[in-house]
Order: sequence, then structure tokens, then C-alpha cells
Amino acid sequence: MGFRKLTGPEMNRIPAEAIRGSLRHPVYLMLHNIRSMWNVGSMFRTADAAGIKKIIITGYTATPPRKQIDKTALGAQESVRWEYAADPLDAIMHLKADGVRICGLEIADRSRPYTATGREDFPLCLVVGNEVEGIDDEVLACCDDVLEIPQYGSKHSLNVAVAAGIALFELVRTVRGGM
Repeated sequence: MGFRKLTGPEMNRIPAEAIRGSLRHPVYLMLHNIRSMWNVGSMFRTADAAGIKKIIITGYTATPPRKQIDKTALGAQESVRWEYAADPLDAIMHLKADGVRICGLEIADRSRPYTATGREDFPLCLVVGNEVEGIDDEVLACCDDVLEIPQYGSKHSLNVAVAAGIALFELVRTVRGGM
């Protein structure tokens, strides 16, 4: 006997208008100076699937509505709360004032594995940066911690949307108690 894919109704999907007001995981995602609108859309879709609280878009990262974002977000830009702040340092200051721990996702000195967070680290904002340059030095300096995904190949880099997805789902697993 083989497997059968579930249909939309069998998945118990929550309509976008209902999900926006629902309880979300205490995880934020900051997108700073992301060049590709397709990456932005992909991260919206991942943020929706992970059930995170909010996306904060900063710098020159494009915001919805944009055709390229909409194409990869597949409607998640309507179900995920988001805001734009031109200055990431202001956004970080406001998050910290609200008790949110700021964690860059970067290869850096003194970084720790992305799997090394505990429930005490939440609420948490994961900061991702430019596809080529990574997180700006002044933004990285404001982080409370830096999380790193181990790299075993020669490139030592992942697509920013892929890296965000890996880390977001691990953070959600952690905050849910390792479920």
C-alpha cells in the first residue's frame, strides 16, 4: 500500500484572514538588504509555514505588493504580519525594548550552532542579511548572539531563503519544546 497526498481540506488549512490574528510562535524574522524579491517571497512563505509572529523588512529589501514577491510567497504576504523599518538599528532597538533577543544568522567568531537555542532564548528575532555580503557589521554588532548553520562543502554559504528556513523551523521546534 502506498501513500496518498492529502487534499487542501484534509490539511485543515486556516484561511489567511483567520491566521493573522491567531497565536503565533514568539519568533521574528528580520530581512535586511535582501536583493532578490524571489528570496523575500520565499521567506514569507516559510514564515507562514513556521507560524512565526512577524517579518521585519529593513534597508533596501523590497516590500509587498510586488509581482516577484507574490510569485514565490503564494499568498503568504497576506497571512504573515510584517512591517517595514528603513533603519535596522531602530527596529532592533524597539525589539530589544520589548524583550526580544536578537540573533544574527551568520558565520562569525563566537557564533554558536543554530541548534543550540533553548526556550529561555525566546522571544527571538532571527536576522538575515544580503545574499552576497551577509549581515552588515553595524547590524551584527547589535546582535545578542550569532547562530551558524554548519557548512561542510567548499562554498560555506547557503541561499538566504534556504538558510532562514532551516533556522526558523529549528527555532520553532525549540520553542515548542522539541516536539
